[in-house]
Amino acid sequence: MALRMLGTSWCGDCTRAKDFLTRHGIDFEWTDIELDDRAAAEVEGLNGGRRVVPTILFEDGTVLVEPSDEQLAHQLNLD
Repeated sequence: MALRMLGTSWCGDCTRAKDFLTRHGIDFEWTDIELDDRAAAEVEGLNGGRRVVPTILFEDGTVLVEPSDEQLAHQLNLD
């Protein structure tokens, strides 16, 4: 899977980012960090100990945290 999104079910930014990716036909792996301790630790490790979501990891090693639709579009060359 080229794109992984780590988030929570109650996060509005996570819902928006999932909707954006789905609308643009981008495949992604979704992991709820409240149900997966390993994913929660990964988010904390990437964000200075904080659980900031969505944290989105791209195949090229890029990580976007709480990205706007514009940031996602730019990263995915959709703009």
